This record gives sequence, structure tokens and C-alpha cells, in this order.
Amino acid sequence: MGSTGSIGTQALEVIESYPDLFDLQVITAQSNADLLIQQALKFQPNAVVIGDESKYQLVKEALFDEGIQVYAGADSLCQVVEFNQVNVVLTALVGYAGLKPTLAAIEAGKDIALANKETLVVAGALVTERAKAKGVNIYPVDSEHSAIFQCLVGEFHNPIEKIYLTASGGPFRGFTAEQLQDVTKAQALKHPNWSMGAKITIDSATMMNKGLEVIEAKWLFNLKEEQIDVIVHPQSIVHSLVQFTDGSMKAQMGLPDMKLPIQFALTYPHRLPTDFPRFNFMDYPQLTFEKPDLNVFKNLGLAYEAMKLGGTAACALNAANEVAVQLFLDEKIRFADIADINENVLRNTEVILQPTLEDYIQTDTLARKLASQHSII
Repeated sequence: MGSTGSIGTQALEVIESYPDLFDLQVITAQSNADLLIQQALKFQPNAVVIGDESKYQLVKEALFDEGIQVYAGADSLCQVVEFNQVNVVLTALVGYAGLKPTLAAIEAGKDIALANKETLVVAGALVTERAKAKGVNIYPVDSEHSAIFQCLVGEFHNPIEKIYLTASGGPFRGFTAEQLQDVTKAQALKHPNWSMGAKITIDSATMMNKGLEVIEAKWLFNLKEEQIDVIVHPQSIVHSLVQFTDGSMKAQMGLPDMKLPIQFALTYPHRLPTDFPRFNFMDYPQLTFEKPDLNVFKNLGLAYEAMKLGGTAACALNAANEVAVQLFLDEKIRFADIADINENVLRNTEVILQPTLEDYIQTDTLARKLASQHSII
């Protein structure tokens, strides 16, 4: 799901490398019909979904002679994950849009390879509860959460004392709050280590991405707020660490490449050989670590606050952030305004402590409305 995005295209490269192992059943895209058509012609899935219904006819006509079923719209995303021949659903949609299809896949008993952190940020309690009830595994695809998962293999019965999620610090590491005021869209979209889509790249620049990962980690690994720490590691070689109750620490390391965590999620518990570039210690004679500046990168602190508030707080924060990032990408607000909008929405949206799915949906709607009322530059 989300085959035309950064994660989706890399996942298809992984699948292509092991044709005898993987059988691609369905691919979906929101609006990139041209690339979806190219992927369908190459990989010959049984079905495709284009989220943008206005592009349905274009996709259908292009694939008419291929015998590939073509569907459109948000409801179709929830229906195709239920196909009998599907075993694993890779959720690589952007943002809140990933929640309902992921829940539908869980209800259908499909294992989830999760690259859509917002699913757990928005409704972590609901998602994990339903996954447990259905006996569904959720395999993390985010590099940091995959690192934690890899460190825990063989340690599942040993209690975690603490985890450290590493952050590159983004393009503005070391900036002051004043310097952030003048940041441009082009600067914010230039990440030093990772090649990602626009939304996650901006989130990395504001450190909201790390905040969302903190909340995701809570639900994935059943942790308390005080067990999750963030450390800035500019080289992005140590992808995250686990500290156990005896004081021992495990880290997962490697060159920045999303194909590795994608492949591990799809092939666990096996490690298959790859031709990915190998890390060389001599190329990195120094690995450095530093504390994130929460006074400058307020979004990270807001994520901890939302996690502490519980209930629908993180859902509201995520909704505000999605609106604010889009406003920035549309050049309607300044970079520093993103955190201000997020803070305003978090402070002024009612928190429902025992939410239903409808409560999450309503909170998302209200928070987006409040965020969009921010005065533009």
C-alpha cells in the first residue's frame, strides 16, 4: 500500500530481487497513476487501487489488456487487503490515511509490515489491541524501530530497561531558534543522510518525525514514556539501541538504506543475502552522539507531552502536523510556524482518554480544522 512512494518503490526492488520468494498480489497509490501503471505492467499483480477516483479510467484503460483488476477510492484500500491470497500487507501510505486500511488488514488476519508510523501514533491502543486479539504480527519497517526489533531477537523474555532512538538531527542540527525563522522549503527538503518523501523529510527537519517514532515505539514495544530516549547521531550508522536491565546494550548498525529494514520485515526471521554496500569502519573513524535541543526543536517535546496525555492527544498532534507541513510545503507558513501550530492544537483540543475509532476520526477532523485556521504569511 503506497507502492509509488519512497518506501513502496524500494520495497518493489526488494521483491524483484527474490522472485521465487514473493508473490505480489496488490499495489496501491493515491495519485501517481503513471508510476502505478508502470509498476503494474512490470510486476503483474492481481489488482491495483488508485486512491484518486478521477484517475480510475486512465488506470483501467492502461491495464485493460493485462487482466489486472482496477479499483479506486479509499474504501477499496480497505477491501483489497482482505483478499484471501494476501499474507502480508506492507503499509507505506503517508500519514493518517494508513489507519483504516491497516485496521482492515488486521481484522482480516493479515500480518503487517508497518512503514506508516502514524497508524500507531493516532490509534496505538486500538491497533495493538486488535492485532493481539487477531494474532496478527506487526513488523516495524522504520529503520529505528527495525533496529530495536533486531536487537530484541532472542531477547524477547528479557525485560527492556531503556531504548535509544537515534536521530540524524536533520539539515538544521545546531541551528538556533532565530536561525530557524529564515529556513526555506528547499533547505528543509535537503536531508543530509536519507532519501525520503517530502512529508517525512520536513518532519525530520522539524524533528517531529522522531517525536512520532517515540510514540510508535511505545506501542510497538509496550514501553513507558521514561523508557524511551532520543539521541542525535549525525552519521546515521547506529540505527537505535536497546539497554537491558543488566546494563548491557545492543545496537543495530549499518549504512543508511531503507531496503534493509523493509527486507527484514518481509523475511523475518530469516536474513537473506544482499548486494547492498557494506559499512567500513575506516570510512567513519568517529561516531558522535549529542542531546537534542528541545528548546529549538519543540516538536519532539510536544510528542512526549502528547504521549503523556494519552488518549486522543497524539491523534490531534499528528493531524495538526500533517496540515502544518502541507501549509509549509505550499509556502503559506514559515518553517518555525509548524511547531507553533502543533502546540496550539495540542493545547486546545479535548483529550478523550478511552477513545473509540469514531473518537479518533472526530479528533482528527477537529484538529485539522483548528490547524488550518492559522494565519498564513
